[in-house]
Amino acid sequence: MKKTLLLVFLFICLSQKQALAANDQPRPYISFQPELLSWDVVNEIIPRKSSFTVIDIDSGQSFKVQRRAGSGHADVQPLTKDDTKMMKKIYNGKWSWRRRAVFILIDDQLIPASMHGMPHGAGAIQNGFPGHFCIHFSGSTTHRTRKFDLSHHVMILKAAGKFDDYTASLSAEEILNIFLITAKNHDKELMEGISISNMNKNDGSYNVLNNIEGMKWKIKRSQEDHDFPFVSTFPVETKIYLDEVGPVKITQTFTLIRTSLFSPWKVMRDPFVTELEENGR
Repeated sequence: MKKTLLLVFLFICLSQKQALAANDQPRPYISFQPELLSWDVVNEIIPRKSSFTVIDIDSGQSFKVQRRAGSGHADVQPLTKDDTKMMKKIYNGKWSWRRRAVFILIDDQLIPASMHGMPHGAGAIQNGFPGHFCIHFSGSTTHRTRKFDLSHHVMILKAAGKFDDYTASLSAEEILNIFLITAKNHDKELMEGISISNMNKNDGSYNVLNNIEGMKWKIKRSQEDHDFPFVSTFPVETKIYLDEVGPVKITQTFTLIRTSLFSPWKVMRDPFVTELEENGR
């Protein structure tokens, strides 16, 4: 969280400097404490046709957007062609449905949110972006199901600094589901917080996660030994689309452990990563 706030601080300081150079007038004072606001509140703060800045938390890079539509969340478009280029750079040059934790900066407010990076539907701005993309906030829902998207929810919690609190009391099956979401979103930082490994994370072992283009899974009934409540196992059927390989189906048993009845569950992630590496060759 300290790293995130530092990135935001540096971003705003740069913006202040640019504003002074251009207009000799400072921007309004910014509170550096992000505020987790519900969609009902945010919906009023960013009405349709309003423009605001999106700050990507992992990279610290930012771009401007305009809200065009959306009822359960914000349907937005990059404001200019340069903003489109920056957004694509954040996604490593390739549009993706992966969720990313972001801040929304509007006036003097920083609001935790989650975006995906796939153009879809219609667009009305001449910005080189073929459609619009979605930004979700706390309490947002999808257009189709009218339900909240758990993958977006996880990234909103990351942006708000509340992910650890959220996962601390989850069941083994719930933690496993969150673990698979972090894999789908390539979020190694969150993955490491809810899993354990014997691999050296600095030797490139987890680069294979970057090859995941899409992922679906089905967690089957737990095979937990109730006489030993510190270990739980779940067979999982996954269908994963790997870049330059295509779709692969993997059936694998995941093992989760905890050190006491009050400690959080952790996923043993090495078998999953090893299986991905073997299928990606």
